[in-house]
Amino acid sequence: MRVGVLTGGGDCPGLNAVIRAVVRKGVQEYGYDFTGFRDGWRGPLEGRTVPLDIPAVRGILPRGGTILGSSRTNPLQAEDGVRRVRENLAEQGVDALIVIGGEDTLGVAATLYEEHGVPCVGVPKTIDNDLSGTDYTFGFDTAVNIATEAIDRLHTTAESHMRVLVCEVMGRHAGWIALHSGLAGGANVILIPERRFDLDQVCGWITSRFEAAYAPIVVVAEGAMPSDGELVLKDESHDSFGHVRLSGVGEWLAKQIERRTGKEARTTVLGHVQRGGTPSAFDRWLATRFGLHAIDCVRDGDFGKMVALQGTRIERIPISEATARLKTVDPELYAEAGVFFG
Repeated sequence: MRVGVLTGGGDCPGLNAVIRAVVRKGVQEYGYDFTGFRDGWRGPLEGRTVPLDIPAVRGILPRGGTILGSSRTNPLQAEDGVRRVRENLAEQGVDALIVIGGEDTLGVAATLYEEHGVPCVGVPKTIDNDLSGTDYTFGFDTAVNIATEAIDRLHTTAESHMRVLVCEVMGRHAGWIALHSGLAGGANVILIPERRFDLDQVCGWITSRFEAAYAPIVVVAEGAMPSDGELVLKDESHDSFGHVRLSGVGEWLAKQIERRTGKEARTTVLGHVQRGGTPSAFDRWLATRFGLHAIDCVRDGDFGKMVALQGTRIERIPISEATARLKTVDPELYAEAGVFFG
């Protein structure tokens, strides 16, 4: 059997660990051959491949990013995209495709399997942790650790100048990174997309913090919105999946805080630093387990499934189920953090 592997969407720490586990177990235990597709769905769309064997995956476990490259290509939007994908898979002799990605990348895999019979197995990755059916996606833990370290560092500079520091983190329309890093880093305000925020209340929390002789730290997710406003966008462009580019709410918020409270406010946008670098131990462990179970799905012919972490077990769920809705922060979970606001 020949198995194709691709990594699509935004890069994140742990991608290489999945590739390594898939290839090591597939070759050593099942005798499979592997083909790596370059740059996400652009690989099978355009026939871009690289050799993928055990020597190719040596030493990649601690490396961030992906040795296969990635992109936000959507073959369902390309001219004759499905036909081209199927023809290139056939030309490469690929019998099954392991798709490592988030909501969009796996959404394509679900459509190709359910509507066109392409044998796909999904592996959930995203720093946003917003895929349903899995308790965690790999990449999330590393992103939270990076954001938490940044918040720790912001505390000391904020207190040195007695100013407000706003830290903008990623997450798109889910507030998992903001909630986890904000709580772990001792932020005084955490703002997430799942709950619109009242600017007067935010300023009240900040004023209260200053009255206690401490400088406030505000952690805001890039998709957070004020109660009387809309998303702050970087620009009006859309990618091939129809997504706009978020970012800018941190700078907007700092200006509003400064104008309303009279206190100096500065912004730190962590951006893509959350995606890069060495994966955490947890992400290496989780990504490796996902890879081992994904190749077992191929062996069992259990296509159209995504491997998912449920408790401490790796389970299989339909890819379509995992991509049907976003996993967002539960209101009760967010309420727990409210004890520390202000």
